[in-house]
Amino acid sequence: MPVPSPYAARLARIPFRREEIEAAGSRTAYWVYGSDDAATTILAVHGFRGDHHGLEPVVAHLPDVRVVMPDLPGFGETPPPADRRLDLDAFADWLTAFAAAAAPGAVVLGHSFGSIVAAAAVAGGLPTPRLILVNPIGAPALEGPRGVLTRLAVFYYWAGAKLPAALGTALLRSPVIVRVMSMAMAKTRERGLRRWIHDQHDRFFSGFSDREALHDAFVTSVSHDVRAYAPRIAQPTLLVAADRDDITPIEAERALCGMFPDARLAELAGVGHLIHYEKPAEAAEAIRSFL
Repeated sequence: MPVPSPYAARLARIPFRREEIEAAGSRTAYWVYGSDDAATTILAVHGFRGDHHGLEPVVAHLPDVRVVMPDLPGFGETPPPADRRLDLDAFADWLTAFAAAAAPGAVVLGHSFGSIVAAAAVAGGLPTPRLILVNPIGAPALEGPRGVLTRLAVFYYWAGAKLPAALGTALLRSPVIVRVMSMAMAKTRERGLRRWIHDQHDRFFSGFSDREALHDAFVTSVSHDVRAYAPRIAQPTLLVAADRDDITPIEAERALCGMFPDARLAELAGVGHLIHYEKPAEAAEAIRSFL
């Protein structure tokens, strides 16, 4: 049975609906939370291997904001495009097309890998009044505090793509490896919260469409970071960063903030790469203040 969410009661008070729309060759599934009459709409882009469920705890703490959350191509309920590999240009083109069709003029938010996609799209011309990046990838993943583990991940995803189909897919969906990933990222010592985080990863971390799409997305995630796009983003930007992030250390996040023409940094203490699970109320407060 699923582990009860500590944010379920808050989320249950927010109306939502599921929609679908064609965007850049992908029949995109997306969810709309909150009132259509809300003064502000946020278009939220989730991270690598997850789907829209990951950002729901933040949504639960933004009851007055309308949030549009798609599943990225190749993840959750959105298939990858049939005629294009999932490189960063493909993700950015998809987000630009999706925004125009489903959330024109929305504030754009990206978490983790979604921060790279969002930054690339906005730098490339996606119109938005503001940009929010949660746990932004602000430095090369291979140079982070756990660069050795990242190199092991490179081999893992390579093997998953090269092994015979059944074996490779089983490796990529291995519950043991998913749990190891979850344990490495979680920083909270609250037992109930840790159990729920692990359950979320167990349930949603293997919802990718196929191993080729997963491999392409992984290569994209470790080949790019937000620094390349920051100087070209003129919109006011909020970075919500963690002081125990194993992907991008806080010193790199501070340096990243200075690369934007107009940015501010909200630092959250005692949390790592799972701000959306462990500190959603604090992230929401930073977002609300920024908006």
